[in-house]
Amino acid sequence: MPNPIYYVQECPTCGRRLQIRVEYLGRRVVCQHCQGALIAADPAMRSDCGNKLLKRADELLASVANQNCQSRLPHPR
Repeated sequence: MPNPIYYVQECPTCGRRLQIRVEYLGRRVVCQHCQGALIAADPAMRSDCGNKLLKRADELLASVANQNCQSRLPHPR
């Protein structure tokens, strides 16, 4: 039987560093110290994904702002 692979995630309730099995990623887990519930998510993956989402949101907001500016310009006749 292969050895399980763990990553470290901080408990949002008590701040302890928890070793969580990779197979639990995306699942609800409970901190054994404080019984606080959290979703198992690798922080490195989460921040990278978050950065991509924020960048895309900024792009969409900029495109909407450009469309609003262009709609206010007088149309040439």
